[in-house]
Amino acid sequence: MNSQPLPDIAAQRSAHANVPLDRVGMGGIALPVLLGEQPINAQVDAGVSLDDGQSRGIHMSRLYLALAALQGEPLSPALLRYVLENFLVSHYGLSHCAYLELCGDWLLSRPALVSPLAGYKAYPLTINARLDPAGFHLELGLRVTYSSTCPCSAALARQLIQQRFAADFADRPLDFDALHAWLGSTGIVATPHSQRSDAHIRVRLPDEANALPFLALLDGAEAALGTAVQSAVKRADEQAFALANGQNLMFCEDAARRLCQALLKMPGIDAFHIQVTHAESLHAHDAVASASHGWC
Repeated sequence: MNSQPLPDIAAQRSAHANVPLDRVGMGGIALPVLLGEQPINAQVDAGVSLDDGQSRGIHMSRLYLALAALQGEPLSPALLRYVLENFLVSHYGLSHCAYLELCGDWLLSRPALVSPLAGYKAYPLTINARLDPAGFHLELGLRVTYSSTCPCSAALARQLIQQRFAADFADRPLDFDALHAWLGSTGIVATPHSQRSDAHIRVRLPDEANALPFLALLDGAEAALGTAVQSAVKRADEQAFALANGQNLMFCEDAARRLCQALLKMPGIDAFHIQVTHAESLHAHDAVASASHGWC
């Protein structure tokens, strides 16, 4: 067996000009992690800066091995910082900045609106962590899907219903039974259009954060919107969902403002950015709006 040391090409000096690199590492690493008690099949990007412009490269295997710490306990700011510190320790003299980005689907059981049913929904999430000479920086991202009913379409539908009512009862007495039957039959000649919509929420946590507040972020966002999409439903749930849509008419501007107000009241958030997309059922294009606070 060959006992000679294996060549380490990464330790060689670069033949090119002295050019530091902002970030070098790996992308799309498959890794199982825990968010609370919930397992997530994550994709992880890991990297460090290469501040020594004449070094040939970094030691990517050291980054990969350091990621093993993420599998032993639930994700937390302290654990993420620990991994980034190990990135830098293993690249002492080469790097001053370390990066970690994680994405995956958070599979969470959510109750139906009225019935005792419950079903799983997948919430795409991201975690971006960075350690540099200025300190530890942590950002969370979450996508929430909801239904949005157009206020303009609702007003136009009401006008058509009024016109139909005037035509049907112009020469008839306003009898309760007749009106009741009319409302439950063909009298409602138009309905407003609704569409599945997405809110992409990104928040920056303070330095002293000791937890990842994904559940509080999710609950606050869905409560503010009022029309989160459902999973398992009975007809009673579908009727309750129709009622929620009728009582929460919103343009994309309304949705962005609702989320903005909810996040401003949420403790433990230094800054946020919101992007909402309403996948129009009327148009072949989307309606979009964004809002931010302290984000740069």
